Amino acid sequence: MAADDAIKNHAAERRLFLIRTVAASLLLLTLIGMLIARVVYLQVYKHGYYETRSQDNRMRVEVVPPVRGLIYDRHGNLLANNEPAYRLEIVPEQVSDSVKSTIARLSKIVDISKADKQRFYSREKQTPSFRGTPIRLSLNQAEVARFEVNRDRFPGVDIRAGLTRNYPLGKYASHLVGYVGGITASDLDGLNKKRYRGSSHIGKAGVELSYESRLHGYPGSRVVETNAAGRALRQLDMHPATAGDSLVLTVDSALQKVAYNALGDQDGAVVALNPNTGGVLAMVSKPGYNPDLFVNGISHANYTRLLNNPHKPLYNRALQGQYPPGSTIKPFMAIGALETGVIDPDKKVWCPGYITLPGSNHRYRDWKRSGQGWINLTQAIERSSDVYFYKLGMKLGIDNIHRYGSMFGFGQKTGIDLPRENAGIMPSRAWKHGNRHLPWYPGETLITVIGQGFMTATPLQLAQAVSEIAKRGHAYKPHVLKAWKDPQTHTTTDYKPKALPPIELKDKRHWNIVINAMKGVIDNPHGTAHYYVGQHLKYPIAGKSGSAQVAGLPQNEVAPDLDSIPHRLREHALFIAFAPIQHPKIAIAVLVEHGGGGSSVAGPIARRVIDSYLDSLPNSKTLQADQSGNKTGGNS
Repeated sequence: MAADDAIKNHAAERRLFLIRTVAASLLLLTLIGMLIARVVYLQVYKHGYYETRSQDNRMRVEVVPPVRGLIYDRHGNLLANNEPAYRLEIVPEQVSDSVKSTIARLSKIVDISKADKQRFYSREKQTPSFRGTPIRLSLNQAEVARFEVNRDRFPGVDIRAGLTRNYPLGKYASHLVGYVGGITASDLDGLNKKRYRGSSHIGKAGVELSYESRLHGYPGSRVVETNAAGRALRQLDMHPATAGDSLVLTVDSALQKVAYNALGDQDGAVVALNPNTGGVLAMVSKPGYNPDLFVNGISHANYTRLLNNPHKPLYNRALQGQYPPGSTIKPFMAIGALETGVIDPDKKVWCPGYITLPGSNHRYRDWKRSGQGWINLTQAIERSSDVYFYKLGMKLGIDNIHRYGSMFGFGQKTGIDLPRENAGIMPSRAWKHGNRHLPWYPGETLITVIGQGFMTATPLQLAQAVSEIAKRGHAYKPHVLKAWKDPQTHTTTDYKPKALPPIELKDKRHWNIVINAMKGVIDNPHGTAHYYVGQHLKYPIAGKSGSAQVAGLPQNEVAPDLDSIPHRLREHALFIAFAPIQHPKIAIAVLVEHGGGGSSVAGPIARRVIDSYLDSLPNSKTLQADQSGNKTGGNS
């Protein structure tokens, strides 16, 4: 024992015990500190997240998308409707395996296209993983039934009831009303994400695009109790969505069909305006297309078919088509010549069938090769003499041609409340220098004054310009919106037409000279449209025909028969008109691509639309009596 006591080192043992105690205490304090830090992190910094997660285990907050506003024509006929539909959604956080694998398995019971997948993955990046993202829109009944049978195999996948867009007027108003489509990644970049939570569609064309902000309402939300599989059992709370406004358009759907059918099997456009308000009565681009195809994602085959169609059904000829206006430009040039005083309207000019410029042998020919003889301004418009206007153009000059063409809106967008309008071209010296880097030549002045050469105009511009003549310079900006309805208050707010800056002529009698000449185009036996448009008139009509060349003829070649010309080389047929002359109710422009004669082809289409509209007015018989026997000039 004495020997063991001698071996022990009590001091060292106490030091070792003390070290171990301190180390254990520090370790314990560190662990306690880490625990406290974690508690603070979870309870303070991540409180909101885990509160939502914990609630989501029992309850789920769902976004309630707003109901899109409806679109009506002026008589209350539906142009865009909402129909019940089912869509398939995936909540990524709740799927049993990967989202990709879930979609692959879903594809075996529900058709899921490549476009559906692209749209889903784009939306998924913008949506919290505990929210649903649509993978298929508008399931049919068979697909709904197949999914319900297999529902237990797809945790995190559910079917939601909703609405899908439908267009009752179809091809007749496809370019005007437009369509909605699925929201893409590029769409999301420019959207208010809070407002579009839960929404799957957005306006892509036409009225649907231009009035997107008014048609799309504001989302609501609801709290539902769910089971372990995430399926909603009952609703606990509800904040309803705010529906979008419904729109009433100025368009007459019956007239829209008349205009579309009047074009027959020809490609073209018809634009009819109310010159007293600027409201669009009809706006047709033919051929149209079925806008329903685009709503829930057009198939590759259908889209390819539309793109490859030689008649270009996706091309909006009324707003985007830029065509030489041909002789329809002559009334506007006549006003410019009268205002500048370069012509005496009563002085007759000799028309031998052509003219030449000094120092040149090139002959600028009249459409009537044998010539029109001695004619004054009125006869030149009635008979559409090119030679008279060549001489008028030489006196007027390109600067005044540009000035008066621009005064009637040529070369500028009208500013209509529809997207993707083109401006056309009202050429000038500056325009040519800037675009072609060349000086202006005298021969170009001659062809510009008859609506050829560089000059182009859209059918909408022509309808707007003839409205200016109809109202003697007091027209309105074109528009399609007539009113909008608030679905909450049920109040209707009328759109206020916007008057354009008035065209004030130095001598108001110049309006009458040109309008009388346009009247002669229709009712004078020598008028170019008398035979095709002026028979058995119910109302006095003022009009002007135009035939715009798309291919030139050699100098000495006689114009061949229309039937012998390939269709793609035939002239475009145009016609502008308004009626009744004293108190105009409708102004119209008609374009028929490669139609041939403006009077014989486009004129009867305009007459059919005018008759249909004026006959439909409640006071049509009073109008006829009021107009009969009146002479032009009463409004001046």
